[in-house]
Amino acid sequence: MSFRVISDGSCDLDSEYAARREITVVPFYITFDRSRHLREGVDIGVRDFYDRLVAEPDVFPSTSMPSVADYADVFEKFAAAGEDILCICITSKFSGSYNSASVAAETVMEEHPGVSIKVLDARVNTVLQGMLVCEAADMRDEGLSLDDAFDRLTAIRESGRIFFTIGNMEYLVHGGRVGKVLRLAGSTLNIRPIITLKEGEIFPSGAAFGRALSKKKVLEKALAHLKGLADINLFRFCVGFGWDRSEGEDFLGQFVSMLRGLGFTGSVPLCQIGATIGVHTGPHPLGVGVLQRHNA
Repeated sequence: MSFRVISDGSCDLDSEYAARREITVVPFYITFDRSRHLREGVDIGVRDFYDRLVAEPDVFPSTSMPSVADYADVFEKFAAAGEDILCICITSKFSGSYNSASVAAETVMEEHPGVSIKVLDARVNTVLQGMLVCEAADMRDEGLSLDDAFDRLTAIRESGRIFFTIGNMEYLVHGGRVGKVLRLAGSTLNIRPIITLKEGEIFPSGAAFGRALSKKKVLEKALAHLKGLADINLFRFCVGFGWDRSEGEDFLGQFVSMLRGLGFTGSVPLCQIGATIGVHTGPHPLGVGVLQRHNA
């Protein structure tokens, strides 16, 4: 193995899949009542998190990033064995996780001068970050060096896009992402925002009346972007959902049908969006992720 692949919990990879691909995940912390910090995927599962959001709609949990010590503990284990490390963190526009990992990397490399630790700002998050981490694991398994993998990931991350919608604006308002006027409009007029994530930030991309139209608009936004790609089979895709798996499965079918119409021949996984992002979107985020393959 040329290097170890590590990511923070925003990557939203299934734990069994991460273990099988030898990907180490450093979890975020979830807090519901400020008295206890729960490690996502360790102290609380994603399904339990969403079940609680649905059961307690007036409760707004928060997240906190992995600490420098959290990262240092993980880095130390591999560095002591002489292994190089590639760590991929959620976009630094959303969290200080990248900074924590960078400080930890410098500390551990001072103690193990023969080891190289590179920390990458993914400039994406959630299931799209997971795809970037999977690309890193593919490069490692193909025998690429740490430096080559880091450079390729830096290049392809700019192609990342997420087109998504949410159930309501309450969680965005609570987190300071939108104002109270928009919340009132959303609740009164049943408006659902359409949002695009690119270049490490989220951008409003329109709105729709009701859930059905918002899902249709997400697909339309994705389609407009995909038509501009030179070869759709040089990209990988996924569908991300929150609490409602059946809705996610139905949406996946629609998205795959659209991709087939564009000539895409690959498979598209259905991935559950984790608590790190769910605290800001509420229980009903739904969207698609797009990322160029490293060997395109």
